Amino acid sequence: MSTLFFSVSPPSSSFPLKSFKSSSPFKTTFKIPLFSTTPPSSLHVDPLESDPPLPPSVRTFWKWLGEEGVVSPACPVRPAYVPEGLGLVARRDIAQDEVVLKVPRRLWIYPDNVAASEIGYLCADLKPWVAVSLFLIREKMRGNSPWRFYIDILPKRTNSTLHWSEEELAEIKGTLLWRMTREMKEHVESQYQKVEEEIISRHEQLFPSSITLDGFLWAFSMLRSRAFSHLRGQLVMLPLVDLINHSASITREDNAEEINGPAGLFSWDLLFCLKSTMPVKEGEQVFIQYGLKKSNADLALYYGFVEPNSNRDSYTLTFNISESDPFHREKLDIAAANDLGETAYFDIFMDRPLPPAILPYLRLMALRETDAFLLEPVYKKSIWKTLELPISHMNEELVCKMVIDACESALSGYHTTVEQDEKLIQEGNLGSKLEIAVRVRAGEKRVLQQIEGIFKEREAQLDKFEYYCERRLKEIGLVGEEGETYCQPKKDSMPTL
Repeated sequence: MSTLFFSVSPPSSSFPLKSFKSSSPFKTTFKIPLFSTTPPSSLHVDPLESDPPLPPSVRTFWKWLGEEGVVSPACPVRPAYVPEGLGLVARRDIAQDEVVLKVPRRLWIYPDNVAASEIGYLCADLKPWVAVSLFLIREKMRGNSPWRFYIDILPKRTNSTLHWSEEELAEIKGTLLWRMTREMKEHVESQYQKVEEEIISRHEQLFPSSITLDGFLWAFSMLRSRAFSHLRGQLVMLPLVDLINHSASITREDNAEEINGPAGLFSWDLLFCLKSTMPVKEGEQVFIQYGLKKSNADLALYYGFVEPNSNRDSYTLTFNISESDPFHREKLDIAAANDLGETAYFDIFMDRPLPPAILPYLRLMALRETDAFLLEPVYKKSIWKTLELPISHMNEELVCKMVIDACESALSGYHTTVEQDEKLIQEGNLGSKLEIAVRVRAGEKRVLQQIEGIFKEREAQLDKFEYYCERRLKEIGLVGEEGETYCQPKKDSMPTL
């Protein structure tokens, strides 16, 4: 999957124990809390009491959130150590669909706040993610940033493959994840070079210290792993909300909404509201779903973890209508009319049906002279529906060969077999990164073997398929029920005047 941006969900929190100064260089105005200030008796205890104790940075961050009115003594969640690192834990029983956090727009880090900032005029022509990344790394360097208490608790890095060493990346050589990682890093580097040349170096007075590629990559990976884009289609970083972790048991993604509400003294603002998608008992962790359509490769690239269940295993087959094809233009027009292009990507998951568009696209690619009459304008309106069924023995045979060859070529690029990977998983004792690598490459190979098996089975059934010409002869009554052919249509199949 070479597309660089998908819908972004919040991360599994990998948390540094880095402390920072708790004294504020500017006066903080106390805001009206966004939750009731009359807490149940069970909430009177210190919300940050923990064993081992949470770092001072988290306590100062929580204090800042209280001063900004985001949390109060009645806040139903609190930060706590969890198996994932740091997460949000229920301070009382929480009902399904209950709002557990509200964050006012003034505290979001997103394109609109960037545009209103001191460097906003420089970012007007940048891609939104580039502008937010530049803004975030600049705010990290500023001692008086309004977001400094939030930025200081962000991890130094995640387990995302974007931060793997060359030795670690060698474990995923041959996988789509390796290619996705390389492409994304190259893309980030090219955008950094452009920003450094056109903005940073020309406006040194606005940047307190040198912004390096590593710093820019850190900002990008924070945005990539922690931002929400569920509602407005923008990448939005939300203090405290992004501590919530992922669980495979959550099967809903409707965990957020935006409402207008009280956000300060005599003021209203747009509030991002995080809801619990299932009931949570006091002391249990609150979870959300990071994306039901994400593969294990996506999870590894964006967040630095994978799921052991096979329904996250996937492979993306890529096909291209060759420029040397004598019917290149006609095929491109048909593909475009069906929301596909010269190059098409098909995400195929383990134990799921093939994408509906893959066979029509492949049959379109494989059309040769004997079937090229289907490209004539008279067939244009119905061509895609026609391509949903086998066209000819030669066409279907070529489709099968293209897919089988693609699978065999991809499988030859791995340095281990599925059996070797499965043995490593069963033996256990893998480090977190090696486990990611082994599960991703094993999952990709299983999916490739599944695809290859499907098309080898089709190849073996070629003589049993009904092809276009036979279907048309039946439609006009020139083929009988036993397969017999007629020189003229049967009387009862002829249209009446």
